[in-house]
Amino acid sequence: MTQTANGRGAPPTTRTAPRTGAGRRATRGRATTPTGRGARPRAAAAPTERPWLGQWNSTVTSYYLLVGATSLLTIIGLVMVFSSSAVTEIAAGKSPFGAFAKQAQFVLIGLPVLLVATRVPVAWYKRLAWPALVASVALQLLIFTPLAKNVNGNTNWIDLGAFDVQPSEVAKLALALWLGAVLGRKQRLLGQWRHVLVPAVPVAVLVIGLVLAGHDLGTALVLMALVAGAFFVSGADGRLLALGAGSAAFVVGYVFILNQSGGDRLGRIMATYRECTDTLGECYQSLHGQWALGTGGLTGVGLGASREKWSYLPEAHNDFIFAVIGEELGLLGTLLVLGLFVIVGVATSRIVRRHPDPFVKITTAAIACWIVGQAFINIGVVIGLLPVIGVPLPLVSAGGSALIMTMAALGVLISFARTEPGAAEALAARGSVVRRSLAVVGRAARPRRRTT
Repeated sequence: MTQTANGRGAPPTTRTAPRTGAGRRATRGRATTPTGRGARPRAAAAPTERPWLGQWNSTVTSYYLLVGATSLLTIIGLVMVFSSSAVTEIAAGKSPFGAFAKQAQFVLIGLPVLLVATRVPVAWYKRLAWPALVASVALQLLIFTPLAKNVNGNTNWIDLGAFDVQPSEVAKLALALWLGAVLGRKQRLLGQWRHVLVPAVPVAVLVIGLVLAGHDLGTALVLMALVAGAFFVSGADGRLLALGAGSAAFVVGYVFILNQSGGDRLGRIMATYRECTDTLGECYQSLHGQWALGTGGLTGVGLGASREKWSYLPEAHNDFIFAVIGEELGLLGTLLVLGLFVIVGVATSRIVRRHPDPFVKITTAAIACWIVGQAFINIGVVIGLLPVIGVPLPLVSAGGSALIMTMAALGVLISFARTEPGAAEALAARGSVVRRSLAVVGRAARPRRRTT
């Protein structure tokens, strides 16, 4: 017994030796429990979210995944547009760098748009939702004016003289922001069908209907996927989603495929899912796309060595650029492109799961279904799983409006990733580390004065 200050005895205490590194490792991640007889063992502490990922599951993972995937896809697109278009440009008596230079100009226009979009606060996107929707609808209505331009049977272009604009690309981003604002504000009321339907469904039908009026079924299908993603994440009733999907499938199938006047959509569908008999007509493009993929093998024939791009494969630098990637870079190249779009999908799913703002969740889901869904539709067409629809591969195919608006949408997603819980603080801390490192390098590079 030891004597205390008040004279009362106190039980002797035993001192434990400090734990070694091995001991700390052995007890790491486990809750410590008292060793007395009457003590109840405590439950083990709940493990952190996916601890096996380590730093790969940090608060800024979504941000860096989006930045990396966007950068790589844009670079791959520039390289492949030049490779797939140089031969046809020379054959047309033009510079081999013509299509590449045009694509590079669009990238230079889209890059500042992307950078500005990454810095716009979430509150401003909520304020811009309604004006953006009104502006996009007004722009889409111009396809019924003399400014309209028909491209491959689709009247979804506006000729502004120096350049052409595809207003449906603007409508994609505007509709995603608007759905996020409306459905996010009515989050607690979405258990009632009338709050789900009004005003979201009529406005979505209006935008999609205007696109279908220009006979652009491919873009309309992408818009439908965008709307479906927004409603799904918003928490709308599953029965309503099933009813909407069934109604959309009936309208598209009956009105715009079976009863299409003067079109070949049904023929293209039948050519995809039955034995090909018209190798120089309906299934010509699909066959040459699959031949390009088959020729590439595992590693490809080499960058620039494609044979199909010598005017055999139509739209080699646009809708069917994935086939040229498969021929020149092989299976590994196609898996790289596919993997980058999967990374975009993983990053957006993290934002939807981690961000507390319903507006961000719904808008992110809509944009993800647009970009990733459009990529999978394009790849499905090239490999023969889907009929030829005519949608470009995001960030990779040649194009102006599609490229710029896709970069703007990815800028919005990066802005959302910056506002994930803890992301802003982590990015600010890493930025200060970079500045301190540059300061240290600068001091080290200064010449030292000699002391006598």
